[in-house]
Amino acid sequence: MISIAITGIAGRMGKTIAGIVEENPETKLSGALEVSGSNAIGKDASLITGVGTEGVIVTDSMEDAFVGCDAIIDFSAPEASIKNLEFAADSGSAIVIGTTGLSVQHRDRIKELSNDARVVFAPNMSVGVNLLFKLIAEAAKALGDEYDIEIVEAHHRHKVDAPSGTALRAAEVAATALGRDIDKVAIYGRQGIIGERKSQEIGIHSVRAGDIVGDHTVTFAAPGERIELTHKAHSRSTFAAGSVRAALWLADKPNGLYDMHDVLGFK
Repeated sequence: MISIAITGIAGRMGKTIAGIVEENPETKLSGALEVSGSNAIGKDASLITGVGTEGVIVTDSMEDAFVGCDAIIDFSAPEASIKNLEFAADSGSAIVIGTTGLSVQHRDRIKELSNDARVVFAPNMSVGVNLLFKLIAEAAKALGDEYDIEIVEAHHRHKVDAPSGTALRAAEVAATALGRDIDKVAIYGRQGIIGERKSQEIGIHSVRAGDIVGDHTVTFAAPGERIELTHKAHSRSTFAAGSVRAALWLADKPNGLYDMHDVLGFK
């Protein structure tokens, strides 16, 4: 059995992860972290999450939340994720990072710190989404430059970053498969008199509405036909289950930077 500390325990994702940890006979909750000022601080985690693990007190101290844990599961904010990873690198804990909205500098720092830590970093922990990435690469290679690529993602009204990390990763996967530089071909929405579509563009578009958990559609379109690859998440539990699976997978791995394709054996 491995002990897991969860960041953002009072949030929607934190509560869902706690439920998966509680249900899994191979894991137990050992720490619960929240931001300073949260109403959850000082309370038993079981009262916040609604699951049965008792005796774990929510804290705003990394030292208290992460002490003795085998793995940290982190869905937070970019700067917070870097601090949590720095702690993991110093303490020897494994860490699973599902935070989105990270800059190039954040990603470079994650790569640097992975020399001293076991890290799974992925914009989406869902098994289905990671299969989608694999299918996108295969489709892009098979269809080539004759097919236009457009990506549409939809999430709930409370999501703060756009496009989603999953949509950005899908665009990167397609661009890499076609030998394109995503920084040069990505188009984020369109407005006004923009002229004819350039052949190598990859369009990325965002919808924010209601309580949509997460929908992603990648369209490959050519004259006469189009192919659509779609993943729709019905519950956050798919992401939570993937993160716990990643934490268990890291248990016997050496230091390094991994993603969900490593965890799922897609590589």
